[in-house]
Amino acid sequence: MSVGFIGAGQLAFALARGFTAAGGSGRGGRAGSAEPSRAAWADAPVPFAGVLAAHKITASSPDTDLPTVSGLRKIGVNFTLSNKETVKSSDVLFLAVKPPIIPFILEEVGPDIEPRHIVVSCAAGVTISSIEKKLSTFCPTPKVIRCMTNTPVIVREGATVYATGTHADVEDGKLLEQLMASVGFCTEVEEDLIDAVTGLSGSGPAYAFTALDALADGGVKMGLPRRLAVRLGAQALLGAAKMLLESEQHPGQLKDNVCSPGGATIHALHFLESGGFRSLLINAVEASCIRTRELQHMADQEKISLAAIKKTLLDKVKLESPSLSVASAGKVSLFTSKSPSSKKN
Repeated sequence: MSVGFIGAGQLAFALARGFTAAGGSGRGGRAGSAEPSRAAWADAPVPFAGVLAAHKITASSPDTDLPTVSGLRKIGVNFTLSNKETVKSSDVLFLAVKPPIIPFILEEVGPDIEPRHIVVSCAAGVTISSIEKKLSTFCPTPKVIRCMTNTPVIVREGATVYATGTHADVEDGKLLEQLMASVGFCTEVEEDLIDAVTGLSGSGPAYAFTALDALADGGVKMGLPRRLAVRLGAQALLGAAKMLLESEQHPGQLKDNVCSPGGATIHALHFLESGGFRSLLINAVEASCIRTRELQHMADQEKISLAAIKKTLLDKVKLESPSLSVASAGKVSLFTSKSPSSKKN
């Protein structure tokens, strides 16, 4: 089995890194397990550390300056400027680009889509029916699966849901689930729930990173060194998540277990509640979900021009450049300062 990514940004890099990672395993995978296979594919599984060998992955992008491109090359993934070449060399094709770009990608590669292909869209708000409609012009029965995942797949702790299209069968869905389970949790849902998932777990890592940044600031304010504050905050969130998943208790009960009568924690929670902490999180999930639906409406109305898309691609690095790239050379540090010009006070 071969996998292709149209788009070579953070998501493609995270998934490719997760699929080929050595050691460890996702919640649904097993390190060193055989490659996902279908009876129709004659190539026998070969032994490797991850769920997929790097040479069986191809990624394409017109932007060779993306830091993730060098990251993909370093792990042995094939890279090309041609989206058509990616399609021809892949059995499972991930559309790992921004939602407004999807229609233009489908028009470009549609003639190369064959019944053997499983087309997986990772674009927020882009419906299965809209993709099937575009592809049916070229392939009468396109196999389409819509999924929503998140960037922690890079450390095999992702959260993924998927929904299958009209022509994708159960076997196709299970194949994707086997792939995605190797990089975290994966389950099937009804398509009308995916926008809500986008607001919760799709955008969720950004909420967590923002909360962690604020927690670390609080630690620094009270005298902790920045590096230690970040590590303690991250460990607190990691430990809390693990406790919840392993105990299967209600989060409210676990919260109550931490709060002693008249203690420091209940006073801190009261302060959070007085600022609308819960409402802010609920509203954040809702806002992300609503924006996802707005993006789909814009795509359906074709209000975004190809010229605007090209400009977005050119400006993407400037507008969305993260303070820390997952593809940066060497060991990634969680403790890189936000700005090179920041000074200690």
